[in-house]
Amino acid sequence: MTILLLSLVALCIVSLLAGWLRNRYNRRRLERGEISEMPSIQHVRPDGCCGKHAVCEKDSLLAAAGRDIEYYDDEELDTFKGRAAGSYTPAEVEQFEEVLTTMRPNDVPGWVRSLQLRGIELPTAVKEEAMLFYE
Repeated sequence: MTILLLSLVALCIVSLLAGWLRNRYNRRRLERGEISEMPSIQHVRPDGCCGKHAVCEKDSLLAAAGRDIEYYDDEELDTFKGRAAGSYTPAEVEQFEEVLTTMRPNDVPGWVRSLQLRGIELPTAVKEEAMLFYE
């Protein structure tokens, strides 16, 4: 118990020292004119996403809550509802790839969200390929 308490105190001291050194370094950079103002704390959006990438929503059904399911000329994929990503045959994987390669790149995140809402898991190979379209 004593070791744990001492470790916690040591961690606090190291954190305080690191913060002090960072502030001192930034003040000197400000005085030399290397930066125009002291760096501030960046706040995270309430939904937990940084807002810079579509990837934040890649596995989140909550991001699509309240949205209607949108189809991308892929109604035939509804037959794969409930299947595991590794259980597809090469011919079935080809169906997913055909839909993916015929859509506009900016539609891919919406298509993946649509599949999630419909309970369709992308085959592993297609999932990796679809992630390339996320910025």
